[in-house]
Amino acid sequence: MAFTFQFLLMSSFLVLLSLTLLFSSCNARTDGPTMRMFEEWMSEHGRVYANAEEKQRRYEIFKDNVKYIEEFNKVGRRSYTLGITQFTDLTNEEFVDTYVIGDVTEEIPTTTETSMSDFEYENLPLRAAVDWRTKGAVTGVKNQLTCGSCWAFAAVATVESIYKIKKGVLKSLSEQQVLDCSGGGTCAGGSRNKAFNFIVANKGLTTEANYPYKGSKGVCDKNKLSDHAAYITGYRSVPKNSEAELMKAVNNQPVSVGVNAKPWHHYTGGIFNEACGPNVTHGVAVVGYGEESGKKYWIIKNSWGTKWGESGYMRIAKNVAAKQGLCGLATNPLYPYIISSVGTETSDMDSVMSVSSM
Repeated sequence: MAFTFQFLLMSSFLVLLSLTLLFSSCNARTDGPTMRMFEEWMSEHGRVYANAEEKQRRYEIFKDNVKYIEEFNKVGRRSYTLGITQFTDLTNEEFVDTYVIGDVTEEIPTTTETSMSDFEYENLPLRAAVDWRTKGAVTGVKNQLTCGSCWAFAAVATVESIYKIKKGVLKSLSEQQVLDCSGGGTCAGGSRNKAFNFIVANKGLTTEANYPYKGSKGVCDKNKLSDHAAYITGYRSVPKNSEAELMKAVNNQPVSVGVNAKPWHHYTGGIFNEACGPNVTHGVAVVGYGEESGKKYWIIKNSWGTKWGESGYMRIAKNVAAKQGLCGLATNPLYPYIISSVGTETSDMDSVMSVSSM
């Protein structure tokens, strides 16, 4: 009797062991391709984790995100796609807390604001499409890293562009100088207004090469404050909550805007048109607009590097029902301007700006 009991006990144990091994084998086969994908992704992005437990936790998040991305893309007739980005090992909450906290609610000083009646681009002819990248007026996509300094990048990008448009020279300018010296914010967010104010008050910015980006706020190097590579005279506000007015400005130069970038976690291409509220959380530059298959869009230059979106750029739906624009991009657009010492604006790109060349 004892032998029979032991035999049954051993048999039960073997059955359970076999089922456990079978289940583990199935899981291994299921997770195998995803794990290889994760390992390749880690290598591509230079990701290293503190320990095995953290790596496993990140893998589980990665796997969940990949599942969500695949299910999203299976639905047909979408105007944009999701994919694996440098953020795929982050939960949406982590992504928002790290990368979408950089643009604060702006206060517009009366000394730099223009009213709608003063809007200089109000009555100028409009092009059907414009892309300032093709005019050589946009520097390469940059990367703010894990610092919430988008407010500095969004301002500097438009300064680079207007200097090229008005002076004929494209220079990559220093976001780090703005971050360190402007008093406009930190890696936890900041003000595009204060970034512009600093550039005006300092009579310019130095180059990125002379004051390189570190991804953290440092002590201002005052010895480089007078190393001016480019300047602006001031900055102005586009009439708020109007994509039509924003179009008039972008027709003439790239414009700095605040956006709600919370849904941008996995964007990899196409015309983004997901429902997106106007609560501003991030700063970017609008560098053009166009139309594809009857769908109108804005061209956004982001500061998350070239491995996000369309090589660092995004196309987002234009002329939506909400007056603030999709993701709030029309809530508070700002643009810098340059006036010559004799009071007239000069440009080495007048032929680019003329309607006849459009």
